[in-house]
Amino acid sequence: MQVSVDRDRCCSSGMCVMNAPDIFEQDDQDSLVRLRQTQFEPAQFAVLRLAADLCPGGAISVTEEDAVEAAPAEDAG
Repeated sequence: MQVSVDRDRCCSSGMCVMNAPDIFEQDDQDSLVRLRQTQFEPAQFAVLRLAADLCPGGAISVTEEDAVEAAPAEDAG
């Protein structure tokens, strides 16, 4: 799982820090989100998804590494 934060979209609500304080923090100077770690354990995946869902600014992106792109369906006719 890959997680990224877009500090330009962060509105400093702190929802990420309240739900996952071991993963996210707010900068002391501007209160914008920062990642505290870059490697994640499977036990953290649910809380990472929750933090991304709850972020009002959409500043947190979660990408599933093992997600496979679906191939377009072929016409059967």
